[in-house]
This record gives sequence, C-alpha cells and structure tokens, in this order.
Amino acid sequence: MSKVNALVLAGYGLNCDHETAYAFELAGAKAVRVHINSLINGDVKLEDFQIMVFVGGFSWGDDHGAGVIQAVRLKTNLGEKLKEFIDNGNLVLGICNGFQTLVNLGLLPGFNHDYSKRSVALTFNDCGNFRDDWVNLTVNSASPCIFTKGMDCLELPIRHGEGKFYSDESTIERLVNTNQVVIQYSMPNGELANSAFPYNPNGSALDIAGICDPSGRIFGLMPHPEAYNHPTNHPNWTRQKEELKRQGKVFEIRPTIGLRIFQNAVDFIQNS
Repeated sequence: MSKVNALVLAGYGLNCDHETAYAFELAGAKAVRVHINSLINGDVKLEDFQIMVFVGGFSWGDDHGAGVIQAVRLKTNLGEKLKEFIDNGNLVLGICNGFQTLVNLGLLPGFNHDYSKRSVALTFNDCGNFRDDWVNLTVNSASPCIFTKGMDCLELPIRHGEGKFYSDESTIERLVNTNQVVIQYSMPNGELANSAFPYNPNGSALDIAGICDPSGRIFGLMPHPEAYNHPTNHPNWTRQKEELKRQGKVFEIRPTIGLRIFQNAVDFIQNS
C-alpha cells in the first residue's frame, strides 16, 4: 500500500502544526511540516503531496483579519499550483485559522468548482470574546465531504475569536441545497443549537461549523479535530474512566472521533 503524503503548513503565527502532523501520522500518513516560505520559493514541491493542511493559529497575528494575509500570500505566489493540486483530485483541509484562510482564498465554498471567488466569511464572535471550549456537532450524512464519512455526531474543542460563519441568505440557502454544510453546532442531545449560546459559541448563521466544496475534497471547520487525537484529550476522561470502573468495565484506549477525520482522508487517498 502506497504511503500518503500530507503537507502541514507552518510558520508566521501558526501554532497547531505539530499536533496536526501527529494526528496524520497516527492515521497512517507521512506528515511533513512545511514552512510557507519553503513552499513559495520552491524548496518543497506541492505536487509531492496528496493532502494539504491549513492549520490553526494566528497567521500574521490576524492583523488584517483572520487568515487574510496568509490567503493573499498564497494566492499571489501559488494560486495556479493550488488549483492544479485540487484539479488532480487531492485533498485540502482547513482547521480554524486554516478554515478562515480557505474562505479568504475562495477555495470554499467553490460553487461550480470556481475556487477564486470569496462568497462567505468568518468574523468576530457574537459573544465579543475568544472562546476556548468543547462543542457538540451534528454531521450532515448527505454531504459529499470525504473527511466525515460514516459519522453522525462529533464532540471537539474550539478556540477562536473570529469563528462566526456569515454570508447572504441566497449563499447560505445554496450551501444547504447542495449539502455543502457538513457540520453544525448542536445541543448535547443532538438537536441543532438554533443559535443558542454557548452551544453555538460564535453566532454562526444556521449553526454552521464547517463546509466543503461540491466535490467533498476541500473541507474547512472551526473546531480542532487534531486536538482530540487521544481519549485522554477529553476533559471528562477521568470521570468516564471512573464511571466505567464502577460498572466493572475498562476504559479502553481507542481511536477518537477527531482522529477518524484524518483516517478518512488517508483511506480516501489510498483507495483512489
């Protein structure tokens, strides 16, 4: 079975590259952390990879808006190469700041496979502050998204100040009709948050937490799946362990729901 090569962007305020590379390694890929300058100047070739990951952090300090400068640099220097990478059937994942970069680039939502037009935004949280919490998410089973295949719900951490998904009504309606809304913030019982805080932590329209392009190969989300790569990452793991112990059961170390997102990506490339 051929090795899957994942490029994990690093540099200039990005701070989730180690965790993201580790998650892809756990999922069976060969993950390489690549500084953005190495990609731009040609020291590292994008065509040597099948997965490209825009990670979380605060690229360029978010001085001109979250993900804006990173998007401008990449579009100016690598615009055509990014398009070729997508056209060749590869995968792109954007997490938090990476999601913000993807929408600024126009890679999402990618209506009619136009990856140059910006039509959605991620802006300041309605609550007025940075949110560091865990959220429940429902998965749209009808979505073409490669990364969430076989899932119906998720619980993942968030940490962002500009996570509110926003666009005009017609664009939101189109995202829904094309099943490009992949995950939405929900209540613990699985019902949609319906904008209720803190279940919807930022005021996102229609509780949208992540979207994909029409092919399902480009996926952006605000929550951090790489931060839930082991059961002990969950804040309630010790309680869960004790509850199982009292029932005469064992707390098993098994792949988390966060890690499954990366495994789905690796499996897709290996089976393509």
